[in-house]
Amino acid sequence: MMESSLVRENPLLLPLNKEKTAYDGFITVQDRDFRMRILLPPDHQLKLAKLHCCWQLKQLLRGYELIVKQRLQHAADLVTFILELKTLLEVALKSCPEYRSIPPPQYYSQLISQTEALGWDKLLFIDTEFRTLRLKADDSSGRQHILTVNLKSKHPEEAPECTADLPVPLAIAWTPQGSLEQLHSHFLLVLESLAEFWEVLDEIDTKTWVLEPEKPSRADTMRRIAIGNNVSIKVEVDPRHPKMLPECCLLGAEHAVTPLRNKLNANMHLWNPDASVLHNLRDVLEIEFPSPATHEKSSFSTECGICYSYRLEASIPDQICNDPRCGQPFHQACLYQWLRSLPSSRQSFNIVFGECPYCSKPITVKMSAQNS
Repeated sequence: MMESSLVRENPLLLPLNKEKTAYDGFITVQDRDFRMRILLPPDHQLKLAKLHCCWQLKQLLRGYELIVKQRLQHAADLVTFILELKTLLEVALKSCPEYRSIPPPQYYSQLISQTEALGWDKLLFIDTEFRTLRLKADDSSGRQHILTVNLKSKHPEEAPECTADLPVPLAIAWTPQGSLEQLHSHFLLVLESLAEFWEVLDEIDTKTWVLEPEKPSRADTMRRIAIGNNVSIKVEVDPRHPKMLPECCLLGAEHAVTPLRNKLNANMHLWNPDASVLHNLRDVLEIEFPSPATHEKSSFSTECGICYSYRLEASIPDQICNDPRCGQPFHQACLYQWLRSLPSSRQSFNIVFGECPYCSKPITVKMSAQNS
């Protein structure tokens, strides 16, 4: 009875001898076959059985070894043990997405033919499972972009997951008749719709000193531009309307920022949506921005007066002493912790009031989200 049940449930697992103390073959779980061998003692007691697995099965059962031993100790017979082992493997497979069922041959032939239609020169990378592809795309200005395509197990019926370094969500319309070439063409249209946005930021990146982000990606919409020593402006450019007046925030000591803020408010009406953001900022603020052609970046990379470093993780010193004779910059986190440690400091809501570590003049700092 047990023998017939074992063969019926596991037709690829066969006895190697008449005594049926050795079995070799495959067990099938979620359309995947795993090679294994079971050696039983003469009395067929599972407690003393030895289990030999293929490397894929060993990798899959890593962390479950104790449970397998317990199942061998307590299973009533070999059929019960195999059934419990298969249940365990189903759980393990769900937690290991890389062990998905192998697609049919037409999946691979279709993928190869679609790549040929697209052009092999556009394929930068494909993983060993033929699931993840990286496609190269150049926009009209010669900027290179990468489209990452993750094909689902039910491809092409199920839409692939597409990601790219963009300032807006990448929405892809997909049908079961879709192809890599169609994905790539749609991606190129998205790139062209953002061309003006990148032109605006490229001009800022090449003609000014950008303090943040240190290494801008194509998805970044913010630039913090140096104006002078410890004075800068943070602009947030709208990807869909890149030449409109961006959200602006002037940073620095109050005596240096106030005249610039007054000019910004007074000249805002002069903003020309047909001109670039940098050109408009020059006109509205009535200044010339320091550039790589005229200044060294070290002129604007003043270290924090507390930790003596310029970069603290991703942040740079942005809290400035308002006393014109001092003007020492600090990281927000450093100044917050410093003032919190002094008994003379006081806090009101999320603002800490205290004295500048350098000149002892009054200084305040807002509590950042990570400190709250």
